[in-house]
Amino acid sequence: MSRTERLLDLIQLLRRHRAPVTGPALADELGISIRTLYRDIATLQAQGADIQGEPGLGYVLRPGFTLPPLMFSADEIEALVLGSRWVARRAEDPRLGDAAANALSKITAVLPDELRDSVDGSNLLVGGGEVIPAQVDLSVIRLAIREQKKLVIAYRNAGGTVTERTIWPFAIGFFDRVRVVIGWCELRTDYRHFRLDRIERMEALPERYPRRRAAMLKEWREREGIPAR
Repeated sequence: MSRTERLLDLIQLLRRHRAPVTGPALADELGISIRTLYRDIATLQAQGADIQGEPGLGYVLRPGFTLPPLMFSADEIEALVLGSRWVARRAEDPRLGDAAANALSKITAVLPDELRDSVDGSNLLVGGGEVIPAQVDLSVIRLAIREQKKLVIAYRNAGGTVTERTIWPFAIGFFDRVRVVIGWCELRTDYRHFRLDRIERMEALPERYPRRRAAMLKEWREREGIPAR
């Protein structure tokens, strides 16, 4: 394992723990000596990582540390490029597409030359295809999910019947041709999936829904048999 990979593994390990972790426990999980661990922690601290603690007490990584450019592997760069290109071309959300392009530009700007070349020359391309257009603004739904706010929608089912629903949106599924918002439906008192191209009208309410979106997502995944990752 290279030193770069070892530092990345140490950062990722610290990210997984909210409480302080002892040096011996970190060294054991990483398969390195305690002296190497202390050197690596000192290196990361010098690079700006807010790692607090000391030998005998344990270490914790405070939020806000951005991994230095050298921490990205070629595979990770390709994943970022492919994901950004897909969002920009296929998400059917101009604000999200612009954000993806801007994020990739920021990442590219701080990459070493050899990795920057891999971004510019990436041969992973996103194909075309017809996406059924939505009549509502996807960014409004994303904001409602982020703020855990209710939505009122006029929804047309496969048979053409339109009903008004108040939903608690907590996720959006991006499929090849359609986009689907997943939420709790007050009318059906259960989880439901709503295709965006069948939502004829929509209104964001100021009212927050009473459950945590993360808890609903977890419950929905378990019910559907969908792994967390």
